[in-house]
Amino acid sequence: MSGRPEVLFPLFAELETLDGIGPKTAKHFAQMGVERPRDLIFTLPYSGIDRRRRATILGADFPETVTVEVEIGHHLPPKSRGRPYRIEVRDAETTFQLVFFHARGDWLMTQYPTGQRRVVSGKVELFDGIGQMVHPDHILRLEEADEIPGFEPVYPLTSGLTQRTVYKAAAAAVARAPELAEWIDPALRAREGWPDWHVAVATAHRPLSLAELAATHPARQRLAYDELMAHQLKLALARASLRQGKGRATAGDGRLQAKVLAALPYAPTGAQTRAIAEVVADMAAPQRMNRLLQGDVGAGKTLVAFMALLNAVEAGGQGVMMAPTEILARQHLDGLRPLAEDAGVVLELLTGRDKGRERAAKLAALAAGDIQILVGTHAVFQKDVAFRDLRLAIIDEQHRFGVAQRMELGSKGALADVLVMTATPIPRSLSLAQYGDMDVSVLDEKPPGRTPVKTALISTARLGEVVDHLRRAVAEGRQAYWVCPLVEESESVDMTAAEERFKRLRASLGECVVGLVHGQMPPRDKDAAMARFVAGETKVLVSTTVIEVGVNVPNASIMVVEQAESFGLAQLHQLRGRVGRGAAASTCLLMYQPPLTETGQRRLEILRETEDGFRIAEEDLAMRGAGDLIGTAQSGLPRFRIADLERQSALMALAQSDARKLLHDDPALETERGKAARVLLWLMEQDRAIRLISVG
Repeated sequence: MSGRPEVLFPLFAELETLDGIGPKTAKHFAQMGVERPRDLIFTLPYSGIDRRRRATILGADFPETVTVEVEIGHHLPPKSRGRPYRIEVRDAETTFQLVFFHARGDWLMTQYPTGQRRVVSGKVELFDGIGQMVHPDHILRLEEADEIPGFEPVYPLTSGLTQRTVYKAAAAAVARAPELAEWIDPALRAREGWPDWHVAVATAHRPLSLAELAATHPARQRLAYDELMAHQLKLALARASLRQGKGRATAGDGRLQAKVLAALPYAPTGAQTRAIAEVVADMAAPQRMNRLLQGDVGAGKTLVAFMALLNAVEAGGQGVMMAPTEILARQHLDGLRPLAEDAGVVLELLTGRDKGRERAAKLAALAAGDIQILVGTHAVFQKDVAFRDLRLAIIDEQHRFGVAQRMELGSKGALADVLVMTATPIPRSLSLAQYGDMDVSVLDEKPPGRTPVKTALISTARLGEVVDHLRRAVAEGRQAYWVCPLVEESESVDMTAAEERFKRLRASLGECVVGLVHGQMPPRDKDAAMARFVAGETKVLVSTTVIEVGVNVPNASIMVVEQAESFGLAQLHQLRGRVGRGAAASTCLLMYQPPLTETGQRRLEILRETEDGFRIAEEDLAMRGAGDLIGTAQSGLPRFRIADLERQSALMALAQSDARKLLHDDPALETERGKAARVLLWLMEQDRAIRLISVG
């Protein structure tokens, strides 16, 4: 696949090749992310104005946009500076005024002489019973009046661009749109009643009514589907190339897993058993595993991960589990150590702190195969870290990794299987957008022994009561987290808020009782403060959201979140998941600053109603939008121009199965439809996908 298909050249030319666009206008367009005709085609109007001609403005629903033929009457120049210039006009039944501010009277006189006829179009408002059209959008001679579309699309603008400029540029770009061969499955297209690409583009830019602007209109749906399809094809190609990459069959005999299960105080949940079976089956297959293990807070991912690691050890290999921070790596180590003792396997930790002789000894043991399971931070990917036989890599909390890093990861143990774990329940549409290249196992049941957390909403005015409640709890030997509000602007403001709260609580509860962690602390101090809390030396830990992911202190049974309304739903759900890990009844107090906005109230109420992370994530997506939910900058989430992840999740699922089926039937994309799909990838600028095909 040598380069961009010739049929697309006109769409990828400079913007200035379109009539009426000079360097200056092109610069304004660039601010909207529009740099070529192709980008204009995917910049769709978001609204429209009915400009069909009427006989009179009478009967309009003021203020309303009206297009009407008029006879020009008297000119009424302003009596003093700063007043508007007015022209009286008469339509078939009534008189109204055209109003101009800062206008040159002599110019208006020559342009619109009394007695001539014009077609005017603009918003008419009633003012003291007289209709007024301030700065009409159009004033045209009768012979030019056809230039006004009956239904005028309204485009998004940026400073320096007018509707008229964008309308004309978009029309010029659409005129260049070529006829393209069909990449959508014919049966699907027929079932959905979608037009072909060329017709869809023309219809989307020349809507005839508001109904044609709806995302559910077949033309728009088709264009959204094309975007999702291109994205899913890229992910499916990535998945296929990982699978082509030779894997190794890793089949354990189950003896170590059986030891651990026998030692567990409870039976695994149905979801855990199912996930373990899926992972073990993937590892036994000759292709490389590329699976996502998605579980809600406390759904027991650790056990599933450890069984997978044991499966690698049983087959004579090694496993590695990687966490994003040192605190989490140590915690995985603490969580896995008792299980490792039950199984009788050697488990070690490697982080950036290991230096000198100690580090060298660990590396030697790893290379010799004496360490069977390694837990660590990304330090495990440094050049000098070599395994004797790495079979499985597990990455925790992975939404910080994109597809590219996942592919890199696999190269360490050239044939290692990859399992990714995330504790963030992700709504289906987003997980398809982000992890469409992976197979997914979901843990949607809570293991026995976890107590439900009681969630209460409390106004900041009742801070004193909360502190009293804490004092009693601490006296009973319980522990609590106190999370300070999130100030977007700066970490230093977050830090000050946390330090203030720390001083006040210390004054109320006692010097030794309260600890503090925040993002500005040196890692060593942060770890030390966490360690004191884990050991139960401090009873209350004041923090910014450092503790959000994965910290495990079974004795902590109270979570206080200050100004909870400033956090996202998913974040609050994660924070609440830090308590309810032991046998004690746990509470989560969400403190808010009244008055709450309507959405703020809705968000906090959802948390009070449910502990189901997947439901919370769906609500969060509906309320905040996709980019916000994962923090688009670091999420690897694609930016779609037309498709809407929140509302079109069903289309995304359809695109995924379609893309996978197309590649299954035509891995090299060589059939007629396959070739059309290649053009789609070029059109949607999926360069990585294109490289994957040309290599494959």
